[in-house]
Amino acid sequence: MAKTIKKSKIPPRPSLALLQQQAVWLSFVLLAIGLHVFEAALPSLGPWFKFGVANIMTLLALVYLGARAAFTLALARVIIGSMFIGTLFTPTFFISLAGTLSAATVMVILYKLIPRISLISLSLLAAIAHMSGQFVAVETWFIQQPALYYLLPPLLLLSCLSGWINGAIATYIWEKLKVEQA
Repeated sequence: MAKTIKKSKIPPRPSLALLQQQAVWLSFVLLAIGLHVFEAALPSLGPWFKFGVANIMTLLALVYLGARAAFTLALARVIIGSMFIGTLFTPTFFISLAGTLSAATVMVILYKLIPRISLISLSLLAAIAHMSGQFVAVETWFIQQPALYYLLPPLLLLSCLSGWINGAIATYIWEKLKVEQA
């Protein structure tokens, strides 16, 4: 009698394209974490304000890998970056998380609704959402004072500036990546 060969329970190999996509996502995450940690070491321009250079990687992940990859990158960057700088589960972490989730949500929704939106516009609107999300978190959980909102206009102005610059940098990098792919 012929022996029957049992099928192995080893899952099939992932495709090369999937592995390449995962490697690109991981490299974007590592770069975003590095930028997050680097920026944490720099002096702040005001309360709850950093330049947001790690958001460049979220923008690139959005156009290169899609909405889900961008959103998970933003979340992973805040959690892992906070572990590195020692702010995990502190008020700073929750304020950063609120801003990041607001910005990533705005990026993903606008990118899906307006497919031809520029990275500069996307970054600018995400920066406004980030600052607004941070203010809502601070006002809700930490400082219930109406005077807090006197800080919002100048910080939104700084957010617009940083959002525009980060969008311009992301556009430049994206154009270079497209040329290399061709």
